Amino acid sequence: MSKAAAPQIELASADPDIAQEMTRWLSHLGAERRLSPKTLEAYGRDLRQCLDFLCSHWGERVTLARFASLEATDIRAFMAMRRADDIAGRSLMRALAGLRSFGRFLEREGKGKVGALSAIRAPKVAKSLPKPLPMASAKRLADADERAGEERETWILARDAAVMALLYGSGLRISEALGLKRREVPRPGEGDVLVVTGKGNKTRMVPVLQNVLELVHEYVAMCPYPLPTEGPIFVGARGGPLSPRIIQLAMERLRGALGLPDSATPHALRHSFATHLLSRGGDLRAIQELLGHSSLSTTQIYTGIDSERLLEVYASAHPRR
Repeated sequence: MSKAAAPQIELASADPDIAQEMTRWLSHLGAERRLSPKTLEAYGRDLRQCLDFLCSHWGERVTLARFASLEATDIRAFMAMRRADDIAGRSLMRALAGLRSFGRFLEREGKGKVGALSAIRAPKVAKSLPKPLPMASAKRLADADERAGEERETWILARDAAVMALLYGSGLRISEALGLKRREVPRPGEGDVLVVTGKGNKTRMVPVLQNVLELVHEYVAMCPYPLPTEGPIFVGARGGPLSPRIIQLAMERLRGALGLPDSATPHALRHSFATHLLSRGGDLRAIQELLGHSSLSTTQIYTGIDSERLLEVYASAHPRR
């Protein structure tokens, strides 16, 4: 099946030849590299901001030839401008990665070599450990009774509890949970595995607990809307696709009710899944597969969390402390 052509990008700060190559570059990243739509949107936004800056910096519209002759001082000036806007180091690093990707694309296409991009060091990003929830708190988030006093329909409370249970019970990203079709979720007693589509449209198999399936089944039985087998299993208050923002708001309300910190987000349930498995002796490579991480180094961050917990136990319990 042929894909529809990407819409042509228009740029006020650059000539049409740059806009044309930018359109082709983003299409390439989406089709060949299988980057997510959000990553493509961020890369496109970063390149636009760079072109807008260069247009102002040089006092003229950016041409393909002029972009190829970029100097390191130009890039440093752009990065300094972005940092002055209180942009975090991680966002600056992503912007530089996007510009380098665009430069490599131009070089492969014979449109010039932007050598200055390789001379710029990526900004340092302070490493921060994910903040998992205590086991007891993570379990309570999947209990619809915790929100019994809210003025919301019972089926909505059951839906939110089922989503939370999937995030913690199977370590799913919120987009993966909300992307599940009804046919992909077995009924209790009829299966114990989910096939999940993650980043880059990669699929993986993850186990699912029977008590989690029971929560999902309870929600399905209460849902007032038809849930076709090929449609999403989780729907919004009007029967349409469920927005991640709805689950984030539900988590905010639960944070207040349970006295949890601001770090208690839906994604923190995924962190909790990995950390609690590791603390119970889970194999790091197995956890990598369950989370859908392409690199083991991404999963290894959870060993830092577990080490912190061990040191806290040591400091509080050792008789010589």
